[in-house]
Amino acid sequence: MTVKKLGRQTVAFANPPTIAGYASVVGKKEGDGPLATFFDLINQDDSFGESSWEKAESAMQRLALQSALDKAGQAPSSLDLLFAGDLLNQCIASSFAVRGQDVPFLGLYGACSTMAEGLVMASMTLDGGFGNWAAAVASSHFCSAERQYRTPLEYGGQRTPTAQWTVTGAGAAVLSREGNGPYVTHATIGKVVDKGIKDANNMGAAMAPAAYSSLTAHFSETGRKPSYYDLIVTGDLGELGKSIVLDLFRADGVELGNYDDCGVMIFDLPAQDVHCGGSGCGCSAVVLNGYLLRGMAEGRWKNILFCGTGALLSPISSLQGESIPGICHAVAISTEKGV
Repeated sequence: MTVKKLGRQTVAFANPPTIAGYASVVGKKEGDGPLATFFDLINQDDSFGESSWEKAESAMQRLALQSALDKAGQAPSSLDLLFAGDLLNQCIASSFAVRGQDVPFLGLYGACSTMAEGLVMASMTLDGGFGNWAAAVASSHFCSAERQYRTPLEYGGQRTPTAQWTVTGAGAAVLSREGNGPYVTHATIGKVVDKGIKDANNMGAAMAPAAYSSLTAHFSETGRKPSYYDLIVTGDLGELGKSIVLDLFRADGVELGNYDDCGVMIFDLPAQDVHCGGSGCGCSAVVLNGYLLRGMAEGRWKNILFCGTGALLSPISSLQGESIPGICHAVAISTEKGV
């Protein structure tokens, strides 16, 4: 008998795990944005002292995880499981980052939803009694993503108006089976939604229907209204995708006055010339493990709904004319355990 499921997609954790430590590491452009004061480390050199962009991404993951572990007062050896992912082929930024750390590791790929996916998996592990400590890590790097999905920077290609800027950053959250919060209380696992968008430079339009689908499922299966949350945040639809989500809910007669998007929040869109905003696994990861969790610790919010959104495409699928499937996982985080 299932006792933790609410409907088809939502899990209510019987023993909500605590986010015991969290950290964010970003590059120079992110450090020039409006959330700069909330990041743990801003490196003015996007190579992070490494010889390639891919190695730089692994370095960011190691820095973020170690900082989050330090805040939780734990060593890597205390982790029962580490869930990590990135945008690179075969998730090499994550697997290479874990080399030599002697930590049980499960690699994830959810595109830009990877941070939310990691939180879901870590929370299920701890609530299920399969460990006492788990961590979720996600990263992206503008230069490594450009090389893989578009063209190397040396080409100097033009960006379309709907394009987003891949965030250079890594975020890490260390979860404990016991603790004083904030707590991961619920998770709504998304379904793959594909509305036929084929433009790889229009991720917001491709992912927005998946965000709407998961949010609708979450509200229906938990019985909560959007107003229950102090903040509902997707990551990362950018400016266009955010407007689509708002329009979809308006068609249902619902105004989301407490809604924002990590891709919009992380940059000053007009001043930093990022077109529709930020994207990449690192975008929602650093906004969550910087701005959002810091805000909860400071009493700015009591309940937030963190909704990681991902475009599940590859360079090959785009070249073959495939449309872009989207996914969104919604994670409820609260400063109180019994909600």
